[in-house]
Amino acid sequence: MIGISFSSAYAQNKTVKGKVTDGQNEPLIGVAVRVVGATGGSTTDIEGNFSISVAPNTSLQFSYIGMKTQTIKVDGRTQINVVMNDDATMLSETVVIGYGSAKKRDLTGSITNIKGDEIANKPATNPLASLQGKIAGVQVVNTGRAGSDPEIRVRGTNSINGYTPLYIVDGLFNDNINFLNPADIESMEILKDPSSLAIFGVRGANGVIIVTTKKAKEGQTLVNINTSFGWKKVVDKIDMANAAEFKELYNEQLTNQGAKTFDFTNWNGDTDWQDEIFQTGFVTNNNISITGASEKNRFYLGVGYSGEQGNIKHEKFSKITLNASNEYFVNKNLKFGFQLNGARILPTDAKEVLSAIRATPVAPVYNEEYNLFAALPDFQKAQISNPMVDVEERANTARAINNRAAGNIYGEWKFLNNFTFRTTFSMDYASNNYRKYTPIVKVYDPDAEGKINILGTKKTAIEQNKSDETKVQSDYLLTYVNSFNNHNITATAGFTTYYNSYSQLTAGRDQGVGLVIANNPDKWYVSIGDAGASTNGSSQWERTTVSALARVLYNYSGKYLVNASFRRDGSSAFSYTGNQWQNFYSIGGGWLMSEEKFMANQSFFDMLKLKGSWGTLGNQAMKSAYPAEPLLINSSSAVFGNNIIPGYQLEYLPNASLRWEKVQAWEAGFEANMLKNRLHFEGVYYKKNTKDLLATVPGLSGTVPGMGNLGEIENKGFELATSWNDRKGDWKYNIGANLTTIKNKVLSLVQNGYSIIDGAKSMSYTQAGYPIGYFYGYKVEGVYQSANDIAASPVNKLATVTPGDLKFVDINGDNFITPADRTIIGNPTPDFTYGINLGVSYKNFDLGIDMMGQQGNEIFRTWDNYNWSQFNFMSQRVNRWHGEGTSNTQPLLNIKHTINNQNSEYYIEDGSFFRIRNIQLAYNFEKSLLNKLNMKALKVYVNLQNLKTWKHNTGYTPELGGSATAFGVDDGSYPMPAVYTFGLNLTF
Repeated sequence: MIGISFSSAYAQNKTVKGKVTDGQNEPLIGVAVRVVGATGGSTTDIEGNFSISVAPNTSLQFSYIGMKTQTIKVDGRTQINVVMNDDATMLSETVVIGYGSAKKRDLTGSITNIKGDEIANKPATNPLASLQGKIAGVQVVNTGRAGSDPEIRVRGTNSINGYTPLYIVDGLFNDNINFLNPADIESMEILKDPSSLAIFGVRGANGVIIVTTKKAKEGQTLVNINTSFGWKKVVDKIDMANAAEFKELYNEQLTNQGAKTFDFTNWNGDTDWQDEIFQTGFVTNNNISITGASEKNRFYLGVGYSGEQGNIKHEKFSKITLNASNEYFVNKNLKFGFQLNGARILPTDAKEVLSAIRATPVAPVYNEEYNLFAALPDFQKAQISNPMVDVEERANTARAINNRAAGNIYGEWKFLNNFTFRTTFSMDYASNNYRKYTPIVKVYDPDAEGKINILGTKKTAIEQNKSDETKVQSDYLLTYVNSFNNHNITATAGFTTYYNSYSQLTAGRDQGVGLVIANNPDKWYVSIGDAGASTNGSSQWERTTVSALARVLYNYSGKYLVNASFRRDGSSAFSYTGNQWQNFYSIGGGWLMSEEKFMANQSFFDMLKLKGSWGTLGNQAMKSAYPAEPLLINSSSAVFGNNIIPGYQLEYLPNASLRWEKVQAWEAGFEANMLKNRLHFEGVYYKKNTKDLLATVPGLSGTVPGMGNLGEIENKGFELATSWNDRKGDWKYNIGANLTTIKNKVLSLVQNGYSIIDGAKSMSYTQAGYPIGYFYGYKVEGVYQSANDIAASPVNKLATVTPGDLKFVDINGDNFITPADRTIIGNPTPDFTYGINLGVSYKNFDLGIDMMGQQGNEIFRTWDNYNWSQFNFMSQRVNRWHGEGTSNTQPLLNIKHTINNQNSEYYIEDGSFFRIRNIQLAYNFEKSLLNKLNMKALKVYVNLQNLKTWKHNTGYTPELGGSATAFGVDDGSYPMPAVYTFGLNLTF
């Protein structure tokens, strides 16, 4: 698109002036303007203006990296304004970076831009869930639980203390974005490399996701309605034994244990507990927005509602959101504005699926005579209850209301042509209230007196929890932009403060003598009067950060790029040690080879850019707000007369040299457009070393442990992304793919042999020389088939083994099986993750398909690893060992043989999977029809999510998150449902 204003010119040479902008009316700096067929030329300045002396019958050529070259005849004119179009390349994008924005062509790092349209029409209450499989270097672990937040890890797990990236919503630092409606998001930028992240100081090590919410654009007066509804259904159940199989297996187990077989005369049910607890859930996402803009004022208001039923009966999540902004231009150089995002969230009273997996199928669900749910048989009822008791009798007995408001006010002043000063004051306030009621639950039990049994403590109880968190941020930024003699520079300097406080109060009450707490939500408060036993607790903290920052983006002739940044952070968390100040910095370079003369005569590369960066980043994602100042904990008590005086000691010894963790990172790679910009490819190699890990030093017997900066973790790998875009007549299509390799290793930790052991069954280990959170146990080479097999094998010192027991590998070769033979048996970090995206358009129809997966990681299955109770059997146990030669993978049935419950490869499963993540078919109505209806746009669409997953593990899903040191563990995960939605997007 080219806009031209006319002026007469009859002289032989005239000065032609004009302005060059992009499609968003933003000025383009450094556009090359030359006379066709002649030497010399000009470039545009900071405002996109140019001036050149030419003959009236010549032509001007306008060229800019990432834009389509424009050739325009002068035809005697003295004023020519040009709007340049993107040349099918991401390099021309203006992307949001820390404390500003920049053209992607001028950056030396790895920044991925996701447009709001890519996530607005997806059935997810948290917009982060829709990023799965779209971005190289970003692992998104979703869960099927209604309203739950996905887990994000950028380029691996960097620390033993946390992995959560920093989220920045309209400039405000945050820990999540679950309070936003996806339809209110304009764009998201994911920053991964050191040259992009160092400007964030102690918050940059785990990556940064910058979210820009929608604002009105000049000239727009629009009303948009985006609404969808649909259903979610569990499609992959766990294959468990049915009633007949259970009876056979359980009685065989009792026989193997030397016990009497069980009389199933009164237990003739055949219940599929998964079918009993699951439902098809309803989901809906809605948003209406109003924008109005004039030359002086721009206003945006968006209101949204999201509702989602869980796949377990009676679960329900809902969220109401508000997004409002207003920007007022006093004149072309001065403007003020505000931004507000608010949410009221009602989380679901989530239930677990474990009891439905473990409950015996021989038990009935309900007793009609007593109108009560039935108890389970004696061999189970002491450990678990009828799954429907929790689902029905305790439904909606936990109620929460979470309120959130985050926003800012700002002012911006442009002066002296090249300077912009911007100040922003931001605040985020969250108030969360939670109440839980424990009812008295009666069940039918044929073995109990009166055939009725009361579960649990036989008392009602309530629990209340209230927490408040406040974040206050102020930014003062000065930006200088100039272009002269082929030098183009954007320099930013600033000062910023950040305050964060948190407080929590908890209380609980049991019913008192003669007082039963009513099963009425209006009564679920700790102030219920004559209550019995009580519990109380609290926690609170606050900390501040003061920072100075600077950054320079420089390029020469649009070919040679340099990005440099510096930040100095002062934190109250280390005021005790005197190490509260730390410096972070980065340097990056780039070379647009395709702009060189020696590339002028080739036609394969339309753009070729080499890039690299190095920097230091910080990590303050710690478990403690004051790592340098330990809490007091109860250690012992003393008796003085009739008084018991508690004793306290420090949780760990303070360390005067303690400081934040640092990450030294670098990357090198390239970006290229080829074949007339239809093919885009980029690849980088990255390496990150987290140093000064904050770790606890174990104390000697009877001594207090210490805290120190003692450890280092390395993450490295490749990121590759490619896309192909083309058009044939009415057909358009695109293909995209990305792949990330991840190699994680703990280089050092405290001292030789020191391990962090995490998880309920102590299965996750973190130790020098191994990946973080690796699975530790015994390798399995089969099942003992006979006494001769045992005699010919290494002697098992762990237990007395019999035929049918698991046979462990003698790792150290001493001919004995001992704890010394334990080794790494699995790694929860995948070798690589990948995504594939396909798109086809024909006239008004659009079809998009997203696929993703991961390869090379393991899962530790714990939900069937037990020796303290009797649960249902996985169906694979039908193929158990029950005589020589019957099985070499499934051990005999005998829970008293604890050798088979050791952490071993028997419980390790392949975590690799491939999923059709999303399919969307949309139709855009014709403009001619819409004009008659006074509409600007109307799209209707159908969306299929999680349509099919090819996996190897026995659990509901291979997607398993966790903590920094214990993840990839399947302890009875929530199902990942398929979601089917229909929607429309209407604009007036």
